[in-house]
Amino acid sequence: MKLFKKVLLTASVIAVTACSAFEGNNEVERLNGAEAVGSPFTQQLTAEYRAFANYELKEEKDYADALHFARKGLASAEGIVVMPEPFYDWDLSENEIVTLSEAYARLIAAFDRGARDILPGKSAIAQARYDCWVEESEEIADGEPSDVSCQNDFMNVMSEIEAALPAPQAPAAPQVEFPEPVTMIDASEPLNVQEAMYLVFFDFDKSAIGEGGENVINAVFDEIQARNLTTINIVGHTDTSGSDAYNQRLAMRRANAVKDTLVSMGVPAGNITTEGRGESELLVQTADGIREPANRRSVITFQ
Repeated sequence: MKLFKKVLLTASVIAVTACSAFEGNNEVERLNGAEAVGSPFTQQLTAEYRAFANYELKEEKDYADALHFARKGLASAEGIVVMPEPFYDWDLSENEIVTLSEAYARLIAAFDRGARDILPGKSAIAQARYDCWVEESEEIADGEPSDVSCQNDFMNVMSEIEAALPAPQAPAAPQVEFPEPVTMIDASEPLNVQEAMYLVFFDFDKSAIGEGGENVINAVFDEIQARNLTTINIVGHTDTSGSDAYNQRLAMRRANAVKDTLVSMGVPAGNITTEGRGESELLVQTADGIREPANRRSVITFQ
């Protein structure tokens, strides 16, 4: 991404640019020669990424982004359903993050309603234009000339997709609204610190702590104060929707959100360790790509 190209030393700029140019050209050429397989959606997505990667390489001379989107195209050419760009990975303004997050939600909602199968061509175009919009937004944030063509294309094709999809069905009422945010110990017994476990749950694709999570953290803080605990471990987790790399980062943000809250309450930061394990340790076992609320959590333990 362009964020990584902001180096200070001229010699480093030359070296990084030369390396990116070589790798970008090599991967784009591989994509140009690749024969797409898989579903109509992945085949069309390959064509969209091929066109975009060539444009970034040959017209924009943006070797890093050409390399990035060429690799996404090579994955889709193998029949892999690659996800739209996670906007948090890009150097964007706060306003752009809000706008792009809303657009991302529209796109994923359409995919969840079967758009990839019902309208594979338009769905591939929508994803490619969304990714292009993200890339253009970072350029605008860097002070480069504004170009909203990809944003306009995305909005237009998304309107067509949403109009053509069947109306969403009302979800069945869940048997359990949400996992209970309580400790996994018997309150009638004296606390065994090593066995105590507190869970903070999160909304989909979020690391913000809600009211229920605040109540759990308040209980954790009271326990820390009452027992003068000095070693607090926080591990963040995600469900299986999204890529492994993105989920690893999201899990870490969730762990750090709990840590930041405890620190703001007076717990020394040095007493807290954080770790993100992405989707590797599910509380509820699901297939890949499933949004399971119980898996979106941070686990707090003591030593």
